[in-house]
Amino acid sequence: MTTTAASHLEPWPSLPLEAWAETYATLHMWTQIAGKVRLAQSPWWNHSWHVTLYVTARGLTTSPIPYGLRTFQIDFDFLAHRLVLQSSDGGTGGFALEPQPVATFYKRLLEEMEKLGLHVDIYGRPNEIVDPIRFDQDETHRAYDPEYANLFWRILVQADRIFKEFRARFIGKCSPVHFFWGGPDLAVTRFSGRRAPEHPGGIPNLPDWITRDAYSHEVSSCGFWPGGGPIPYAAFYSYAYPEPSGFSAAPVKPDAAFYNTDLHEFLLPYDAVRQAGSPDGTLLDFLQSTYEAAANLAQWDRGSLEYNAPASSRGGR
Repeated sequence: MTTTAASHLEPWPSLPLEAWAETYATLHMWTQIAGKVRLAQSPWWNHSWHVTLYVTARGLTTSPIPYGLRTFQIDFDFLAHRLVLQSSDGGTGGFALEPQPVATFYKRLLEEMEKLGLHVDIYGRPNEIVDPIRFDQDETHRAYDPEYANLFWRILVQADRIFKEFRARFIGKCSPVHFFWGGPDLAVTRFSGRRAPEHPGGIPNLPDWITRDAYSHEVSSCGFWPGGGPIPYAAFYSYAYPEPSGFSAAPVKPDAAFYNTDLHEFLLPYDAVRQAGSPDGTLLDFLQSTYEAAANLAQWDRGSLEYNAPASSRGGR
């Protein structure tokens, strides 16, 4: 049985980073290109919510992007392994997702868009990575293993489902569940409603003003990240900005969760969720306990921000 076939039977499949690192790096660049098309054509939303992708029943989508009186969207289909382009006037285009350099993917996407009368210029250098290569010059990242791309998407499907259940518990300002291609990570962010101190910035190849807009207000944010660098495995994460005193030492669930002092966030290895008796319950425990640690220590007005918040938490008391 192939990995893809097995994934249909296993909702939480194994995804060791070393097994698909090259495909991951290539997909990262491909999703940045699609996301930058959305960025170039969309009005600015606070916290950069206008640039993200979203999980679908087949892969990832930009969602509809405005173009004059028309709209169009770009979809990654990880079942048929195709890049699909659709416009509101009935135009369609696309090509196979297969091993190809980022420069080729970039050229093919722009050509398909031109065929539909979609003339879009994007900033041609990747964001949030060290030593970026311009998309039109990147012949380095060219791997695409369809089985691992499919497994990655299937994990996103599960994370998206649970994050949406977690999001439904909150009635204050909250982001959609969305895929930030800079990280890349699937995330959902809750807001206390209070302004935050100016963020120091410093994210590689990302203007500080964008980071400061993203963190203009106090947040508790969580997500799923495939891993990389000092974290050589997929993990769920949770952090607060600004981080309240005592957050790093707060008791959280499950036992496998821990605070990473380099990233300044709690991490829960994906395998700890995948192998748990109740993956849904384990992940929800992590999301809820880390949020409560942030909200209680920062004295959020939980009574006005949550459904069925405990009375003791109202007004931060």
